[in-house]
Amino acid sequence: MKPEIMIVLGIFLTFAILEAVFTSFYKKPHQTHADVIVESVSTVATLGLIQPLIVLMSATLLGWAIPLYQGSLAGLGFLAGFALFLIFDDLAVYCWHRLAHSVPALYNLHRPHHNGEYMSVRVTFRNNIFYYLFSPPIWLSGVLIYLGLGHVYAVYLVMKMAVILSSHSDIRWDAPLYRIAWLNPLIWVVERIIVTPAAHHAHHGKHLADGATHYKGNFGNMLIIWDLLFGTAFISRQVPKRYGVENLPETTAAEQLIWPLVHAPAAAQVSKEGKGNA
Repeated sequence: MKPEIMIVLGIFLTFAILEAVFTSFYKKPHQTHADVIVESVSTVATLGLIQPLIVLMSATLLGWAIPLYQGSLAGLGFLAGFALFLIFDDLAVYCWHRLAHSVPALYNLHRPHHNGEYMSVRVTFRNNIFYYLFSPPIWLSGVLIYLGLGHVYAVYLVMKMAVILSSHSDIRWDAPLYRIAWLNPLIWVVERIIVTPAAHHAHHGKHLADGATHYKGNFGNMLIIWDLLFGTAFISRQVPKRYGVENLPETTAAEQLIWPLVHAPAAAQVSKEGKGNA
């Protein structure tokens, strides 16, 4: 197993253990049997099948279409290569995520991520199977890896996963820092660069009127800089009292995982009035 994968698994297990000790990893508030099924299937399918498959397919298709360009960026400096991943992965995730909250069909693919009424590292990869299969950022990352930036991606992946796993967990690393007065200038800068737990928890809030929920923004994956640039950021050190989707009916595990193969309720569509977390 590659070192970067082992590190990512270590980060996941660290948060899982912390949740098991302090907030109950296996039994979250308002958890349902469907939640366990959706999270288990989507996480295993995404990490074990979909992402490796996309990288393999990218290499195969590009090897057929532009074989002379394989490894052509291998000599590019590390910082330049890292910047390419920030643009073609992290910025692309922001755009894909924001689009998923604007287009009804895409929201049906993304809604499972918000359907759980709790935060946990378990929720990180919770999405419809097709949400990741058609995700442009994963395909674009596959292209950059084919072009010779796999060594850069290894570092980028660890940094990215450290941020997104921590931002989904209900073990908040940022909370104690807010209470240390001399750290305020530092955390003020940090929360305007990366996605903190407080920022992402706001995105998962259930009730827009509670003052701490912002599901119509904070679309960033690793960097919140994109939200700041495009006017969708909500910097808050408070977290919502409830999580989930607002004003939408229940769905089954099958609908969450494989819509449109299993039809979703019509009410799960994003209305013109903006009802629901879209």
